[in-house]
Amino acid sequence: MPDSVFIAGPASWNTIVVLDRLPEPVPHMQFAEETWATVGGTSAGKALSLAGLGRATQLYALAGPDEEGDRVRAALDGAGVRVRWGQGTTERHLNLMTREGARVSLYLSSPDATTGEDDAWVRERMGEAGAIVLDLAAEPRRLLPVARETGVPIWVDVHDYDGEAEFHRPFLAAADAVFCNADRLADPVAFLHSRIAAGASLAVCTLGAEGAVAVDAEGIEYRVAAVPVEVIDTNGAGDAFLAGVLDARLDGAGVGAALEAGARTAATVLRTRHLHPLLDAAVGSAGE
Repeated sequence: MPDSVFIAGPASWNTIVVLDRLPEPVPHMQFAEETWATVGGTSAGKALSLAGLGRATQLYALAGPDEEGDRVRAALDGAGVRVRWGQGTTERHLNLMTREGARVSLYLSSPDATTGEDDAWVRERMGEAGAIVLDLAAEPRRLLPVARETGVPIWVDVHDYDGEAEFHRPFLAAADAVFCNADRLADPVAFLHSRIAAGASLAVCTLGAEGAVAVDAEGIEYRVAAVPVEVIDTNGAGDAFLAGVLDARLDGAGVGAALEAGARTAATVLRTRHLHPLLDAAVGSAGE
């Protein structure tokens, strides 16, 4: 369907640990304020938010035949997310968080790229979509040439890119729309303009509680404020923001209106300790 979205990338099983401050790099002891297990992964987050918005979405992710993989599969199925599961190691994270949203993500396991067993199916689904989202992982990186061959617009999220990391560069080179956050960029707006100059038609940087800034194909800058909300957990807010913008753009919204839609969508996931409220019931049953 021309208004559907194809997403390739991580869906993981995460342990969340909330601390009063992030650990210092010295031997010491801290007590957790709260801890829980839930679905993680940037692609799972985007697929959940798009599903919550009613957008037809196909997620392609990798997971193994183990307990954590079973939990991820069951939770996303229970949340109504359509997933094609390729074979690989189940991704697992340990996220150390503060109430203010600071985070250290420890990757406990991560799948390698496949040898292309699902490529015929992937190519067909990509070609049917209105947009392709490729997230930072080995398998989506391998699929970049396949996506480019379809001619379908490619959206990428480079998260806390520092402007130099080599792994991110093929994603940036392929992108029609680039999303990032400001955590490691000295000048986020300059970076957005550089992506437009390199050929992207939209570049967006999220600024946490300060909202987001974007630059369109004509070099015009846009800003949107964050929607005020009582924050329970910040995991997945950036993914939800991208999902809201993409959903609005596929419906024909201008950049300013799409950013407002992204801010509203991000606010919906800040109210839950899961990636999306759709998981509130699904994770409980998946973890039993």
